[in-house]
Amino acid sequence: WKGGATPALVLKDGRGKEHDLTAYRGKLVLVNFWATWCEPCREEMPSLEDLQDRFKGRPFVVLTVNMEESDAKVTQFLQSTLLQEDGLTVLFDRFGTVAKAWKARMLPASFFVGEDGRIHHTLLGAADWTSPEVLKQIEQWLPKKR
Repeated sequence: WKGGATPALVLKDGRGKEHDLTAYRGKLVLVNFWATWCEPCREEMPSLEDLQDRFKGRPFVVLTVNMEESDAKVTQFLQSTLLQEDGLTVLFDRFGTVAKAWKARMLPASFFVGEDGRIHHTLLGAADWTSPEVLKQIEQWLPKKR
């Protein structure tokens, strides 16, 4: 990310609930763009869910943004995996407008938004989100208690 203001992110989840990135101020937010046809995206989903579980109760949120696929296709994918039904927050960018604004040109694309609401770190490509190195780094980025 080359700086500048964080693009808007206001999308609905599969239940129709709207999520606005600005509502997560004060937390470290991992925004992950993905699609069901993207094999590396599919492979990293379980570790994203594990990451979210590891930091449960801490100022950390994972928002996964599905790009340009139908609710039915994504729901079918989620049901066919071992992902928890109430696990990851999956948001739908049906026309790819949010992904374009975030310059998510390859998948998966992940952005760490700090407690100040600005993008501080990006990762293009898949990751093992539960590797010791990644966990240590995220721990350092978490907002400190005041």
